[in-house]
Amino acid sequence: MHTVAVLALDQVIPFDLSTPIEVFSRTRLPDGRPGYRIRVCAERPEVAAGAFAVRAPWGLDGLADADTIIVPGTADPATPPAPEVRAALREAAANGTRIASICSGTFPLAATGLLDGLRATTHWAAAGLLAAAYPNVEVDADVLYVDNGQILTSAGAAAGLDLCLHMIRRDYGSAVAADAARLSVMPLEREGGQAQFIVHDHPPAPHGSSLEPLLVWLQENLNSDLSLADIAAHAGTSTRTLIRHFREQTGTTPLQWLHRARIRRAQHLLEATRHSVERVGAQVGFRSPTAFRERFKKTTGVSPAAYRRAFG
Repeated sequence: MHTVAVLALDQVIPFDLSTPIEVFSRTRLPDGRPGYRIRVCAERPEVAAGAFAVRAPWGLDGLADADTIIVPGTADPATPPAPEVRAALREAAANGTRIASICSGTFPLAATGLLDGLRATTHWAAAGLLAAAYPNVEVDADVLYVDNGQILTSAGAAAGLDLCLHMIRRDYGSAVAADAARLSVMPLEREGGQAQFIVHDHPPAPHGSSLEPLLVWLQENLNSDLSLADIAAHAGTSTRTLIRHFREQTGTTPLQWLHRARIRRAQHLLEATRHSVERVGAQVGFRSPTAFRERFKKTTGVSPAAYRRAFG
């Protein structure tokens, strides 16, 4: 039987810890036999888990002969795990064990060096921190999970369910995975990626900066057909100078800022109104419904209609 070891690090997030335990322990094969044996391992007999403590039946030695190790997220991802934890994970990887992380569990996994040179994801709110702390990891904040074969990572919260169902399908096929998905009241495949859940705030400009009045004007005129020349003319500067100031003060270009602001407004309208997708696109400055749909999907990972179904 396939053994799944769930590693409870100190300050483990309870939701992340319980997700693989519940999903894998309830997985049944066509003949009714359990598909997995679950063990909870920890670096010491008792670890903190927010509002309560967890007493794990297994120590780090329980990782040695596991077929799969799951690393749930922790409340303090910036603090690397103890050296003995990193050593145990590296040894398991060297022996061919499959290792997967949920949410901020990508951080302790990255601390082992096992993600160096690989694509990985984590909760979108922590993606910037992960990229800064581990520059050798290719961070993709737009997806629900990344499967590198032996090493897998997932985004935040419910994305852990997506990853577990994906591993079940890898192990036992779609029929068993679909049954596990029904028990979890989850679709086997969710449309889109993590990008649809990201709050796309506008790139900030320092308060009182030279760009602040222009950004206010842009926000008030999102429905206008604005070109780079139009924006530069309103700012009373050349397009080259405008682009340079935007790069310096927002980290992006004028048109990229404008597109992002339009999509954020469109998300609000799709959530809060019953206006048609075509009307929403026109309200935020897109003259073509096709151009609006393409830009919206490029930014969020899903179509406007799918976004409304999920959040409207």
